[in-house]
Amino acid sequence: MASTPDEITISYSEGGQELVKELDKQVLTKGAWTTIIFRYQDWNNAKQEYGPDKFTIRRYQKRNGEYMAKSKFNISSKDQAKKIIDALNNWIDD
Repeated sequence: MASTPDEITISYSEGGQELVKELDKQVLTKGAWTTIIFRYQDWNNAKQEYGPDKFTIRRYQKRNGEYMAKSKFNISSKDQAKKIIDALNNWIDD
């Protein structure tokens, strides 16, 4: 378990293979509730390679000195990420 936001990761390995490879992360908020956006890739066992970039926004709650995952929103493609960015820019620019 992670005791600071910097220690939180979504990387996941099984049987010596990294199935979820974290490429980057940005901590959006810190505190008792922490929000982090991650850029990652999933391992495609059939092709023996990592798939396209994906993104996820996750919320963590700190309890007893450790962060625990509470919710997540997965962004499945760069196209979907661009649409979210466009919508936010439209709302913020108004």
